[in-house]
Amino acid sequence: MEPFQVIEQLTFVRLLKASFVAYPVVNAVHIAAIGALLTSVTLLDLRILGALRTLPERPFMVLMRKVALLAFGAAALSGLLLFSVRASHYAQLPVFLAKMALIALAGTNFVVFAAVESGKQGHGLALRFLALLSIVLWCATLLCGRFIGFL
Repeated sequence: MEPFQVIEQLTFVRLLKASFVAYPVVNAVHIAAIGALLTSVTLLDLRILGALRTLPERPFMVLMRKVALLAFGAAALSGLLLFSVRASHYAQLPVFLAKMALIALAGTNFVVFAAVESGKQGHGLALRFLALLSIVLWCATLLCGRFIGFL
């Protein structure tokens, strides 16, 4: 049996498919987590790009990073559950593969951002570029996710 078919036959996945309540709840959690992730990342990136100057920089950035990481965790966990229900189907969709690639790129962008940010000086332009790239990557990820729902 194909590995994705094995996933689809796991007991908890079959229970998730059969439940009238569980799948919609997991889907709602996924949507809420994505909303929180995209909002916190965008606000963080906008602050780096020069907006929201009236807010204290350090506390605001720390808060938005915490929210983004928590939201990413919830989105990833709920996304794995949603994937498990139709793993064989989703794994073959180019738009699903594009979404996974975009998430990997956004994660890489985050790591590069942290490395540049920890540098001593001369990183303002690079940080602004990475912040703009972050917004683009996460919005593209959101669009891919929406397309998956219609295929």
